[in-house]
Amino acid sequence: MIGYVMLGTNDIARAKAFYTELLGLIGASELAAYSNENRSFYTAGANQPLFAITRPYDGQPANPGNGTMVALPAPTRAIVDALHAKAVSLGGADDGPPGVRGPDPNGFYAAYFRDPDGNKFCAFRIGPA
Repeated sequence: MIGYVMLGTNDIARAKAFYTELLGLIGASELAAYSNENRSFYTAGANQPLFAITRPYDGQPANPGNGTMVALPAPTRAIVDALHAKAVSLGGADDGPPGVRGPDPNGFYAAYFRDPDGNKFCAFRIGPA
């Protein structure tokens, strides 16, 4: 259903360093053929959605959308924890530590963080461990 998500950045080099390490934890890498000095695309493989960062086309400063969030599925709760920790270690901000959300201990496990530009993310796993 989703082809790709694109977020704005004011510092493409910083954003590429952040996302190359962060998304590498879930098997994604940069697509050099679609990337240049103004944007970078990442994917976890053929026929998978893309994630992109870009300098805004209109030349205005990038800013995070109010109410906008990108959710990254993780195969295990340990990967949720690792994504959150990696984001914070790379200059992102904690926006909600890893943990179960809701009454089911085997249900929705998530962690929230912001990238260095302030864009909000959720790393999540539905199900036990």
